[in-house]
Amino acid sequence: MKRLTQPSRLTKAMLETAGDMRRVGLMDAATHEKITLRHLGSKTDAVPDPITGDEIRSLREAAHLSQAVFARYLNLTVGYVSQLERGAKRPTGPAPVLLDVIRRKGIDAIL
Repeated sequence: MKRLTQPSRLTKAMLETAGDMRRVGLMDAATHEKITLRHLGSKTDAVPDPITGDEIRSLREAAHLSQAVFARYLNLTVGYVSQLERGAKRPTGPAPVLLDVIRRKGIDAIL
């Protein structure tokens, strides 16, 4: 996955809260370190790796779904799913993230 350079406001707030909890003794150093490293990595938002039309088709077929059902689960149109699978368009908005989740964890992760 590629990394962006700017952490979100939520990430900053979570880090600040965790730091405060550490300072007042509500959280030990090991737990604080685990939160900041495991959950936040380098304190940046992750961007999924690009996905090809053939990969999208393979994901859909592996889940034994028609284009219509797959489109419904992703809140897309059937025509858009068809264009993605043909490579005529690249996924935008939340679609690349959902497709990445399906690629890594299977269709059940979004159902």
